[in-house]
Amino acid sequence: MRQSVLRIIVFIMLFVVLPTASAGAAGSDFGSRVDGMAEITAIRTSSNKDKTRIVIDANKTVTYKKMVLSSPDRVVVDIANAWLSDKVKKNIALNNRFVAGVRIAQFDKKTVRMVVETKVGKNNYKVFALKGGSAPERVVLDFGNIGPNSANASIKLPDSKPAGKPATKPASKPIAKPNTSEAHKPINKPAEEASKPQPAETTNNTANTDSSDTDAEIAAITGLKGRKITIDAGHGGNDSGAIGPTGVMEKTVTLRIANEVRRLLMAEGATVYMTRDTDTEVSPKGANASDIEELQARCDVANQNASDVFVSIHMDSFSSGAAKGTTGYYYSLGSQKSRDLADKVRSGVIDQIGTQSRGTQSCNFYVVKHTDMPATLVEVAFISNPTEEQLLDSEDGIKKAAQGIVDGIADFFG
Repeated sequence: MRQSVLRIIVFIMLFVVLPTASAGAAGSDFGSRVDGMAEITAIRTSSNKDKTRIVIDANKTVTYKKMVLSSPDRVVVDIANAWLSDKVKKNIALNNRFVAGVRIAQFDKKTVRMVVETKVGKNNYKVFALKGGSAPERVVLDFGNIGPNSANASIKLPDSKPAGKPATKPASKPIAKPNTSEAHKPINKPAEEASKPQPAETTNNTANTDSSDTDAEIAAITGLKGRKITIDAGHGGNDSGAIGPTGVMEKTVTLRIANEVRRLLMAEGATVYMTRDTDTEVSPKGANASDIEELQARCDVANQNASDVFVSIHMDSFSSGAAKGTTGYYYSLGSQKSRDLADKVRSGVIDQIGTQSRGTQSCNFYVVKHTDMPATLVEVAFISNPTEEQLLDSEDGIKKAAQGIVDGIADFFG
């Protein structure tokens, strides 16, 4: 009889005590993981005839980044080092003249992502942070009659720069890069593009997510998850590329941007292939490779890995320091998709670093001609321009340029 009673007690302990202990351990693990992170405590919305305001409340200071996607137009805001309270409503349908709806979820263990589907186009919103008031920290998004071209915001407004239509160039425009050249030889650049092939695929190239506390749909909202993307840092090794007024070398700037682009893309779940991730040539022949061999080695990285897109990063240069701006290039006989990619990457860079648009232009550059997928070469800015050289030699400029490129790629897939 006593043994039977003992067995019953043990049975009860297994089904009552142990689960409770496990729950306690799980709770302790969660508390440890979010310690020091900001809690997103509420989402509030309000609308009037001029705008819709969305407010994200947090219990401590937060940092955020944003990107814009099209078809449909969406603004994506990622809040770093934050976790989402269970009390927050994840889906809010507004369906007013400015905003269709709002979604928010845990993107990964340390990032909260909000997606706003907007009806006012990509140029009629702003995002900013506020302190104090009803919450210690607030991220505010306004949509409506707030942009330079925002009259009658009840209709979808066009972009300020029509896609695919090159902007008017300044009178002192740089000499155009020749469309007939097989090799990509920019004016005033001391040597042809070069760099050394990296192991085709970067390691640890998937987002660090946990299905238990992330939202799969919102994690994939940018369209980057699972994509294979080749990033080409122009020049490298014995080829410095253009050199700025204070001695900043193009090969250094393009590599810094490329490595930051890789980091951002990997965080979105993309697989990233780098033509180079150090200061070296790409061809196995190194400095002994011909121009064509070096350029083909870059194309091979993308082609052999069946990449979805190829993006080559460069800095422009001209004899006059007054030349400025950002240009997107695509192969003149290539697909419409290449043109779309070039246009979106160019626009993304301009939105982030505030440079002048020099339009999206066709070209015959080797690396966009001999890749088998949508491809673009983006001239981020003029390294020969003292102001733009200084911008792209700064950590802030590098991060913004990289974010712009990623925004453009995301917009292409989104």
